[in-house]
Amino acid sequence: MELPVFFKSVIDSDPAPIVICDIKHIIVYMNPASIKRYSKRGGAALIGKSLLDCHNSDSNEKIIRVVDWFMADTENNRIFTFHNPKDNADVYMMALRNENKELIGYYEKHELRTLENSPVYNYS
Repeated sequence: MELPVFFKSVIDSDPAPIVICDIKHIIVYMNPASIKRYSKRGGAALIGKSLLDCHNSDSNEKIIRVVDWFMADTENNRIFTFHNPKDNADVYMMALRNENKELIGYYEKHELRTLENSPVYNYS
């Protein structure tokens, strides 16, 4: 099995929305959670469109500044953007780099803070 299949599987199994963009802000991939989350805005039909068309000018300015920051140094790979109280999640923008550490894109990562309530190793 090809390694990219494993990577796609990891992204697709994440319960948090993941929208992957290239450095021109074009949406290149959405995991199932993001398609569901953004269904009222077009869902999977957003793939191939500019992420900047989905945000207001203030948000667009912040997105552009973060991507510029990612480009400025290969060590700049993660930045906290806000806390989403609705989902109790901290939200970050994450750089995507190729094997030469060149910036090839970015995505938003949601880290849920809500304590898991299901029993440990519950197989039922």
